[in-house]
Amino acid sequence: MVDHEHPTPPPGRVPADTAAPSTGSLLSDVLNNVSALIRNEFDLARAEVDQNLKRAGVAVGMICGALIVALVALNVLAAALVAALTEAGIAAGWSALIVGVVFAVIALIMAAKGTSDLKLSSLAPSRTAKNVKRDAQAVKETYNDK
Repeated sequence: MVDHEHPTPPPGRVPADTAAPSTGSLLSDVLNNVSALIRNEFDLARAEVDQNLKRAGVAVGMICGALIVALVALNVLAAALVAALTEAGIAAGWSALIVGVVFAVIALIMAAKGTSDLKLSSLAPSRTAKNVKRDAQAVKETYNDK
């Protein structure tokens, strides 16, 4: 009995449903995959930039905190330390200078830490850049092998 719905192909011919995909469908698959890859990389970059901006916000907060601590320290403790040094026998002018320098050094250290946390290199989406380079290399290798 002959099956008219699924005829047997002649010898040496491959049935149409098992034939190799056409160039057009392969190209379509490649474009879809590249498009999905690019979308995923943009999503990763966006997430990484968001994370880095949150870290930058913390660093800005650290700088503001450093300024507030420096001002409070200078206003509250400076007078007490100047008075203590003056009672210890150091002239009032020298006492004020010593106290001012100590607080200035503390403020500079805190501001330097906050500023170093805001460097642009620490805000760049480095993981995404690494992934894009890796993906580009993989695509190059795939097409160089053909």
